[in-house]
Amino acid sequence: MCPSLLPPLLLLLLLCARAAPVRGDAAPVRTYRDTDPVTGAPVECDRCPPGSYLRSTCTATSKSVCAQCPPGSFTELWNYIGKCLRCGVCGHDQVVKTPCAAHTDCQCECKQGHYRRAEFDMCVRHSECASGHEVLTRGTADEDTVCQVCPNGTYSDTVSALHECTLHRGCDAPGMQMVLKGSSWHDSVCTSCKGLSCKDAGDYLREILPAFFVHQKIHPRRLRRILNRLPSESGKNHGASGLGLSDHQARINAWVASATAAQIHQLPAALTRSGADGAGHRLLSKLQRIEWSLSELNDSRNEVDNIVQ
Repeated sequence: MCPSLLPPLLLLLLLCARAAPVRGDAAPVRTYRDTDPVTGAPVECDRCPPGSYLRSTCTATSKSVCAQCPPGSFTELWNYIGKCLRCGVCGHDQVVKTPCAAHTDCQCECKQGHYRRAEFDMCVRHSECASGHEVLTRGTADEDTVCQVCPNGTYSDTVSALHECTLHRGCDAPGMQMVLKGSSWHDSVCTSCKGLSCKDAGDYLREILPAFFVHQKIHPRRLRRILNRLPSESGKNHGASGLGLSDHQARINAWVASATAAQIHQLPAALTRSGADGAGHRLLSKLQRIEWSLSELNDSRNEVDNIVQ
């Protein structure tokens, strides 16, 4: 519910509810006791229904006079207050679910992409599923996103509160061979090369590098250090201070697209020199698997050629 804006109005709400039981099916109290302003004798007056307020109290010879709440105000209970309550406003990251009306305050809910976190009583952004994970249940205004690891045979190379995992590419088409099996965070890498027409292992590794940097979740400061150590024919410094994570990843992706196969071979060592030892070892392992697959592919084709001869 929208909060009341002025503390005195909270006191008025307490006055409204003081003698108005609302538990179960009990009927609301529709009268209140007062004193006749002329005679001083006690009188029992009618309360005003929800959506109205007491314009003038009753006397021994006249009934209570109620008036409709003006726009922008409300009363929710049978009452005898002299002014309707001011409609509240929605808080930060909230939107109006139900507008304020004469008989009820406005109802608010968290805006799109946010949910109410009860322990903080505030709206926070839905959690995003890391790469290698997918959205099991999308977040709502009341619940956060629920994530799960990508099932076998699928992958996700993005960080998202909406994305689902994608099936690995099949390398079973005629003439196709797998050079790197897909994982939870990258697709399979296939080739249709024959003999000496195969690309360098670095060119195949290039296909998973954007997903690799997303999955590693490297701190922007370290990414900047990596950018400064990326191998380049011109020796140009790729780094830049004051940039955010997305800026650094965009620069790395640009380098990946333009780098030679030989430069990509140097990337694991550049990661290690930048302090990202674990990432360097993992990338080197991927490169070695590709090299082994290409070697096996060439060996098998040489065997076929020898048999044919």
